[in-house]
Formats: sequence, structure tokens, C-alpha cells
Amino acid sequence: MKQAKILIADDEAAITTGLSAILEDAGYAVEVVADGQKALDTLTVDRYGVVLADLKMPKLDGLTLLRELQQRQITTEAIIITGQATVDSAVQAMQQGAYDYIEKPLNAEKLNRLKALIPKALDKYEVQQKNRELASKLEGLTHYGELTGQSEAMRSVYQVIEAVAPSTASVLILGESGTGKELVARALHWASPRRDRRFITINCSALPAELLESELFGHEKGAFTGADARRTGRFEIANGGTIFLDEIGELPLDLQAKLLRVLEEGEFDRVGGSRTIKVDVRVIAATNRNLENAVRKGIFRSDLYYRLSIFPITLPPLRERKEDIPILVNHLVKQLSQKLGKTIDAIPQDTMAKLRNYPWPGNVRELRNVIERAVFITQGSKLRLIDDLDSQALELELHEQVATHSAFADSIQTAETLEQTEYNTILRTLKNVHWKVEGPGGAAELLNLHPSTLRSKMRKLGIERPRFTTN
Repeated sequence: MKQAKILIADDEAAITTGLSAILEDAGYAVEVVADGQKALDTLTVDRYGVVLADLKMPKLDGLTLLRELQQRQITTEAIIITGQATVDSAVQAMQQGAYDYIEKPLNAEKLNRLKALIPKALDKYEVQQKNRELASKLEGLTHYGELTGQSEAMRSVYQVIEAVAPSTASVLILGESGTGKELVARALHWASPRRDRRFITINCSALPAELLESELFGHEKGAFTGADARRTGRFEIANGGTIFLDEIGELPLDLQAKLLRVLEEGEFDRVGGSRTIKVDVRVIAATNRNLENAVRKGIFRSDLYYRLSIFPITLPPLRERKEDIPILVNHLVKQLSQKLGKTIDAIPQDTMAKLRNYPWPGNVRELRNVIERAVFITQGSKLRLIDDLDSQALELELHEQVATHSAFADSIQTAETLEQTEYNTILRTLKNVHWKVEGPGGAAELLNLHPSTLRSKMRKLGIERPRFTTN
């Protein structure tokens, strides 16, 4: 392990000699300077985890040194040594960024306190160094795993993922529906030492409680009616890897107790079983609910909440990172164009403005659906939104989506498949033009399709014109 470095800045030789001996005996590398200017020069050219600085020194006093360190963005943790033990000087030193202060004379009690302070100050320094290194590494990054965006909010998310991924601690991902919580979970898994093992996903709101318990923990043959054979649960399958529990806020209380046992002891029993099964599984959970409120209401265990939220990650809604919308749009257009065998390399400014200015209550999932429909109907190299996504019709379409994509909705909407997108787009366009297929203003013209091609697609998708229509 690299030896921690400490700088002592004091003009009293008796103090620096004694402190040096004590700290070197404790295993630290120690450097001594006699005034504040030399301390500043030394900290400018080399890194020290902690500086012990006298409040009153020649050339630069302790408070001036602190201000200079802040202005020059020099990272270290300062512990001020003061012979003038007044509340004002101590408070002022802390306000200037000092980690703590200690009073002269340095008797045995105060030296013991100092020896206890230094490891804590060094821990803070190391964490801050790591965060700065990660921030520098992630500066300008537009993608992280399957996540897209370079806003400050998203870079903060990337930074937490980088810092937390190597650990085995549980992670709780918070955010509205459609913000990409599963993508964060996958990024955590792929950046972890477990990347070569299984990543298992289960939605806690998708199954009734009796089936969910069996799904998570498995069951023995004959455990209940219909249990004709032993079933291996998701936790067993994920052994050595990661399990992602989406919509954790929907987990029934009895299953919360069983999950807590897995988190605390790494063990569980199958439904109807008597043999305890040991597993090594990292748990990542996600919710769009306020779990603190659920704890207060007694519908979510407080001990489980605290075990899950050792490292919480909050995903920002798309409306709070609008600078990422052009990046997302370009990424989605490229991705979906390749999937459909198209070449779309231009997005009109007015189209981008509409997409950027809309509040996106359904977040990235809603944006993807809109872009998917637009890519489908675009013929040529310029992206065009479908007819009813223009002007007032665009607002109407998006206002209708608020009902199904409200913030912190109870369930996640499944993204439309390309076939569903094609069906919905054609049907919507036909209804808008009163089922007129051919001619000026007809559906074929609006969709940039030949009338015979449109009719073929209608037959394939099972779209039939109502009997009262003509054309």
C-alpha cells in the first residue's frame, strides 16, 4: 500500500520535531517546512493527503494558506494548529475549508486526538481524489454502457457507477418510469468483477405474490398444487452474479423479510423446502416510488430499505437534462435507421427544437417511441415526424401520453415493437385522412409509400377499412 504523505508547516522546531517523530512511527511519510509560503510551494508541486498548518506562521499564515489552496484548487485536508484557541479563529479556519483544528500546547490528550483525526482526514482526501479522477475521466463522455448523455446530471450518474461497481454492496436505483434504471443496473454489473457471471432481471410487480416467491427462491416438488417438479429460483441461477429487482416497492411484506435474510446472511429456503441454500449474489434494486414514504406507511420494511440503499443512485428525468436530447435523438436515429436499413443523416432544426422543448413525461422511453415512428415513415435522408406529430397535433399526441407516462407511474410500459409501430402509424394516418389511400393528401402520400405498397402492408398487418369509407 502506498505510504500516506503528511506536510507539517510550523516555525517552532520543538513542535515539528516531536510531531515528525510521532507520525513517522505511525507509518506516515512526513515533510516539514517552516513557513506558509514554503508550504504552498511544496503543495503546488507534490501531493500530500494532510497538511498540519500553524495558524500563525511567517510569510503566509494558516488562514491565508487555506484561501490560496482553494483558489489554486490544490487538494489536501488541512488540520490547523492554533495557539490562540478562540472560537473565532477555529470557526474561521473551518469556514476556509480546514478539516479540523487542534490547540496548543500539544499534550498527550491532544496528540491522541490528532492521531485519531489524521486517518479520517486521509480517508476523505482519498475519496475526493478518486471522485476528481473519475470526473476527469468521464468529462465529455456521451455514452456509458447503454446510457446516453453528457449533461452534468448524467456524468454524476456515471461517476457513481464507476465508484460503486467494484464493491459488493447493494444499490438502489431511483427515478421516474422510462429514465433507464435497468440500463444503470446493467452498467453496474458490466463494470463489476461479476461481469462474467449471470445478470438476472425480475420485475416484482409482474407476478402475484405466491408466484413471485417461487420465481425468486424456487420451490420443491409438491410444495403447492401444480408443483410437479422442483424449480430453481432466480437467486440460485444468479449465484456468483447479479440480480436486478425492478419495482422493488411492490414486493409484499412477507417476501421483504425473505429478501432481507438473503442480503444479511446470503441464504434462503425454497418454497416447501427445509434445506438452507447459500448464495453469493449482488442485489441491485430499482423503484419509481418513494420508499421513504412507504416505510412511514408501514408497507416497506425500514431495515430492508437501509440495506438496499447503501449506495442510492437517482436518475434525472429527461426534462431536467434537455441538453442531452440532441445526443439522444441522433443516437436513436442512427440505431433505428440501421435496424430498418435506412440512411437518415439530417434532422431539421425545427424538428429538433420541438423534440427538445417538449417536457417528456415518459422520459427516454417515450422519446424512443416517437423517434421509432418517425424513422419508420421517413423516406430519404431527413428525419420527419409523422403528420400528427406536427404543431397542435404533436401537442395533442404528447398530452395524451401524459396519462400513461405520468411521473412515478405504477408500472413500466412495454416499448412498442417495430411491427406495432408500423401498425399504429399506418392506422393513425389512415384515420387522420378518413381512410383515403391514394391521391393528394392521401395516406400513401403522407407516408411516402406507393399505394400498392401501403395496401400490401395493410393486408399483412390486418388493417381493414370500415365499410362506410370509399377510395
